[in-house]
Amino acid sequence: MADIRQRVADDQGILKKIQTFVPGFRGYRLREDLRDSDRMLRAQLAKKLESIQKDLENCRDILAKRNKYSELDNIGGLISKMKEIRGKVSHAETGYSGLVADIEIKEEELNRLYEFDANMLEGIVLLARQAEALKDAVGFDQTEVGKDLISMGSGLNEFKEQFSRRMRVIEGTEV
Repeated sequence: MADIRQRVADDQGILKKIQTFVPGFRGYRLREDLRDSDRMLRAQLAKKLESIQKDLENCRDILAKRNKYSELDNIGGLISKMKEIRGKVSHAETGYSGLVADIEIKEEELNRLYEFDANMLEGIVLLARQAEALKDAVGFDQTEVGKDLISMGSGLNEFKEQFSRRMRVIEGTEV
């Protein structure tokens, strides 16, 4: 995936470029651009999570049509967890810190926040693979459905924990 930070910097309008030369305003402008980049990256992450959620919903529909009710609760739980995670990714903190904030988020921390979110793509790739395995099991090998649901649940838990760590790491409150 291309680095969105560079694209945001390249696409600055004349007003934003002028702002980077105004003393005292340059840092603010650069931090806002980094926040915008992170927001766009998280929107892409959320879109990929939505695609995986649709795969899970399709699997649920197939299981229901085949009267495999024993797995419907499990897959329903995964779908609920996916919705929760997707919401958190979509609406996560952008590292904003006002003039009188308890914790000031500087440009370096914003870059780390972006890098942290970019690295979460690996987790999404893993979740997509797990969803694909589940789709295969639902379609062809019913004996693997339970194992794949457990695997997917573990993957979602890991992704959720990794995402929860993002602000704790940036704020320095991670223990």
